[in-house]
Formats: sequence, C-alpha cells, structure tokens
Amino acid sequence: MNRIRALLESEIPLVAVSFRDNDSERLAREAVAAGVDVAELRIDQYSNTTRDHVMDEVRTFQALPVLGTIRSRHEGGGWSGSETDRLALFQAVIPEVDAVDIELSSSEIRSDVIAAAKAHDRVVIVSHHDFDRTPALDALETIVNEAKDVGADIVKISAMAQSRRDVRTLASLTLKMAELGLIVISMGSVGMVGRVMFPALGSRLTFSFIGDRSAPGQLSFSETFHLMRKFYPEFNEQKIVSMQLLEDV
Repeated sequence: MNRIRALLESEIPLVAVSFRDNDSERLAREAVAAGVDVAELRIDQYSNTTRDHVMDEVRTFQALPVLGTIRSRHEGGGWSGSETDRLALFQAVIPEVDAVDIELSSSEIRSDVIAAAKAHDRVVIVSHHDFDRTPALDALETIVNEAKDVGADIVKISAMAQSRRDVRTLASLTLKMAELGLIVISMGSVGMVGRVMFPALGSRLTFSFIGDRSAPGQLSFSETFHLMRKFYPEFNEQKIVSMQLLEDV
C-alpha cells in the first residue's frame, strides 16, 4: 500500500521535513533516526535538476515516505524552467515517490500531473500558496472545492497570517472542511501557533525543517517534534514504538 496514504488514513498527526539536495545521504539517515514521518523533496530548489541527479536524490530517501514537490516560481518555488520540462520531471519522479504536490494555479500541466499520479496510485496534493495575506474564508472554501474537483486527494492551503484573525480564519477553514482532506499552514511569525495547533483541528500534515528553513515561520523539526509529542499523546505513543523498533534492528 502507498506509504503516505496509509499514514493519512490514521488520525495521528504527521510531521514532514523539507529537503534540498545538500548532504542528502547524511540527512536521510538522520531523518529516519529522528522519527520524520514524511520527507518532502523540494526538487524545485535543487542545485541540479537533471533527471539522473533528481532520481538519485529521490532514491536516497527511499527509507522514508516521500512527497515530491517541484514548486512553481509563481507560488514561491524555485523552478525556473519551462512547464514542459517540469511536467517531464514530475512524470519521471512519480513512480519513485509516494505523493506529489502540484499547485491549483498550474493549469498548463496540472491535469497531466494528476493523471500520472493516479495511474501509479500516488497521493495527489493540490496546493495553493499566498505569501502576502490570508484570503477570506469564503475564498478559501472556493479554492478547496476547486482543488477537490480537479482530483486532489488532499488540499494544501498555505497562507501568510498577518494577525490572529487570519489564524482564526485558517482554523475555521480547517474545522469546516477537514473531512475533505486538508493540510492547512499559517505562515509567518504570527502563524507559528497554527503549525502545532491545526493538526488538532484536522490538518493532516505539518511542515518543519532540518538545516535550512523553507517557509516563513516554519519551526525546526526538533522543536516541532517536541511540541507534537507533548500535545498529542497518540503521536508520542507511535514514536515510542517506532524508536523501540529502530533500536531492535
């Protein structure tokens, strides 16, 4: 069974770490030992995006459930190539990963990426990012519904929180639509609280970093891991079991 789909089907919150292509072998070993749930590979930020290099990087993380992301520059990513090349890279990566993230706004390649992912039984995350503000609740609901309509298994909403009201808006979205399958991120220093709080409301995944921060307001993995173990007993129990299994290997 698809590893990320199996994780998502549980009620236990999940922690992902975003990785680039620097010192990958060491970081992959550390991630396994530390209890990372999902490795998000930020392929758009790789120093080299040739197919052979990317596939080597993906295989380096094969011990973990892998989310492949090639983020559009229009939504804060580092991809500077053509959409044709981005699609080809997605199609090469999809058989080797557990899930992919494609932006709702990437209308030129979105349907082909989703079709390829579905054909390989991969989890499809359709995402929307706003690095300037948090849209109104009704606008966010429209985005979620549109993403589900185009074939999302999970909808990711990541928005800049400029006030506590913005955090409450994103919390309301999570409470109202979590059953559809959501990842909700409140970016920025004001939004940090949501990275630990929103899983309690139904957001399925929170993102952290080891090494370099990949988004505004992101907490380090060690801090996120500590807080998740403190506030989510089921998460803590799962990690105790996982650590015991690693010690027995």
